[in-house]
Amino acid sequence: MWQKEFTLSAKRRGYHIITNEIVSQMEDLPQVGILNLFIKHTSAAITINEAADPDVLTDFESIFNKIVPENMPFLTHTIEGPDDMPAHIKAAMIGNAVTIPITNGRLNLGTWQGVYLCEFRNSASGRKLVATIIE
Repeated sequence: MWQKEFTLSAKRRGYHIITNEIVSQMEDLPQVGILNLFIKHTSAAITINEAADPDVLTDFESIFNKIVPENMPFLTHTIEGPDDMPAHIKAAMIGNAVTIPITNGRLNLGTWQGVYLCEFRNSASGRKLVATIIE
């Protein structure tokens, strides 16, 4: 087993394909194994989805902002700004971890798949991830 914690570069609000940034943090991957990625934040999420068409990233942002808009008058957790509580809700909906098989020393993602950082805050610093490889 191998584990590493690292910080992604700061990203603007939105959905970002971070597959290459993750792979660059890995040393030699085993021939066969499992990579678990866990994000150590409650206002950002991580998921796997379409990585070929950048319109998908824009559409994700549009849809989630429509489902969970800012400035809902009934929210009580507002001290950190109007984007904070919606960010927590969106992060809970998407999730904080992904698991990816490793095959022949490479992440075994589908043809069109990539790992997303889902950044829900208007202003965020780099996000911390924990990568665990199980052989």
